[in-house]
Amino acid sequence: MPQPSFLAASLYVALGGAFGSWLRFLVGRGWTAMLGPVRAGAFPYGTLTVNVLGSLAMGLATGWLARFGSHGEGTRLLIAVGVLGGFTTFSSFSLDFATLIERGEIGTAAFYTLATLLAGFGSLFLGLFVMRSMA
Repeated sequence: MPQPSFLAASLYVALGGAFGSWLRFLVGRGWTAMLGPVRAGAFPYGTLTVNVLGSLAMGLATGWLARFGSHGEGTRLLIAVGVLGGFTTFSSFSLDFATLIERGEIGTAAFYTLATLLAGFGSLFLGLFVMRSMA
């Protein structure tokens, strides 16, 4: 199958990303509707839910595409990069980690995980510090 043009690939990712983001929004709204705003705000139920569901969906999608054929790069871009990327980037992180483990690159997988967590948390706190120190 031919590779989609840059414009077509971008459209697949953008449309999938919009749908995934909307799904993420619905999950958050669902938890708030179920628990009420105070209880839902006491723990990141929505984020935990999308991270777990997104990782499951990434495993299913990747396994399905590998087992039954890719159905083209457009399908991968729409589902794995677009929908799941918009739903949660944690699913991509999980897939990267699993790929490294399956390659036997345990040390690299551990480094990747530690670097992602430390750099991500550190960058967030740096951003908060910068914004809070502006007068």
